[in-house]
Amino acid sequence: MIMMGSIMHARERMIQSAALLFRERGIEATALSDVIEHSGAPRGSIYHHFPGGKAELAEDATRYAGDYVAGLIEAVAERNDPVLLVRSFVDQWRTVLRDSDCCAGCPIVAVALDSGEQSGVRRAAAAAFERWQQLCADALRAKEVEPQRAKSLAALMVASVEGAIVLSRVQRDTAPLDLVGAELESLVREAIAA
Repeated sequence: MIMMGSIMHARERMIQSAALLFRERGIEATALSDVIEHSGAPRGSIYHHFPGGKAELAEDATRYAGDYVAGLIEAVAERNDPVLLVRSFVDQWRTVLRDSDCCAGCPIVAVALDSGEQSGVRRAAAAAFERWQQLCADALRAKEVEPQRAKSLAALMVASVEGAIVLSRVQRDTAPLDLVGAELESLVREAIAA
């Protein structure tokens, strides 16, 4: 899902590493030393770049992951095919699950469930989910799906795929994601046809 370049600034590498580690371990089980080791950043750089500590890093990593997925959705939405949008969204997560032996999920879900009292992280997670839903709703409205129906289908798309990712991780099998993807494609086709 998220790639790291060797030329990137230490701060950017730490943000990406945090997002990658959070999607497998969550916030609480990811130590700052894990992020430093994963990113290859200099030891003293974490508090230089994130004076607010782990909470600040988690908030930035959440925004980064949300923007990354939003960019994927936007790229597919430009093709004006909401069914393809569903398929691509599901395919992307299937790849993440398969490449990680069903150990990695969505970093936004991970931080949403594991943010505790870190309200900035929760707000960043909520903003990511809202943005994804808005992009999906916009894609549906572009195909003349009634606005309220587009909004509810978009919420269903994001919520059901995210839930299917959780089921797939627990079952260590992408079958739940595949089933949800097929059902969503049918629902989206019906909504467009109506």
